[in-house]
Amino acid sequence: MCEESRDRIALLRRIAEALERFMPPPRATDPAEAPGFFWDGGTDSLLPVEDVRRLPLELLRGIDAHKRTLLANTRRFARRLPANNALLWGARGSGKSALVKATFGAVHAEYPHLRIVEIDRDVIDTLPRLMRLLRAWKDYRFIVFCDDLSFDADDDTYKTLKSALEGGIEGAPENVVFYATSNRRHLMPREMIENERKVAIHPTEAEQEKVSLSDRFGLWLGFYPCDQETYLDIVRAYAAHFGLDVPEDELRARAIEWAATRGGRSGRVAWQFIRDLAGELGKRLD
Repeated sequence: MCEESRDRIALLRRIAEALERFMPPPRATDPAEAPGFFWDGGTDSLLPVEDVRRLPLELLRGIDAHKRTLLANTRRFARRLPANNALLWGARGSGKSALVKATFGAVHAEYPHLRIVEIDRDVIDTLPRLMRLLRAWKDYRFIVFCDDLSFDADDDTYKTLKSALEGGIEGAPENVVFYATSNRRHLMPREMIENERKVAIHPTEAEQEKVSLSDRFGLWLGFYPCDQETYLDIVRAYAAHFGLDVPEDELRARAIEWAATRGGRSGRVAWQFIRDLAGELGKRLD
């Protein structure tokens, strides 16, 4: 990157920071209003979500170690003990976001002061403002959740996320943890890291700058495509839970055929099959 480009980027960053200082303070919302909220980064508002849609934790199969780890971390956090930010990364449809929401539901039932706040990846640059708002509500504990988090080659908002997770001189709020899901282990495309290594004067330092974001997460939980027996176990669990009365041999054959048409097996594919089957049988999935 040439000197002129670096100066231009630095100037734009200073302008953005100055404009942020003149923005009105975030609108306060009573955290007792709902168990979940959606952060509107455009208006700095928390929109209540009275019914956080989730599956029972016991229905998530094939990820028992992940369940234990995230559940223990979340319980410690709810008990006002030290806990880590968590990055759930890996295969599409493998249950990453479902696990976050199911874990929240299980722990919220035990600790009603726990809240979940979803932030969209497109407004991740407003995370510092959200953190400042949540810090003031010390009687509550907040899981800030970002689903499908990743950064493109020309996107430098990852630096904002790094700073927010560290908290600067003020430190990160002790009543907030950040849970994110991503298909990428380091949240950035491999070619982005490799390009930085090629053009940098000190390639190792450039690479470390890119991967250091994922280091802000104390928990890394990797998810992988499930095998056929795990997939069928998920299907059977769903069918039993929702009372879908189908003979075992027929359920197995149809589930395998469904996965073949989808080009793979995953918890998401199993759920889509169950939705189709329930609709055919005239059953609701309540």
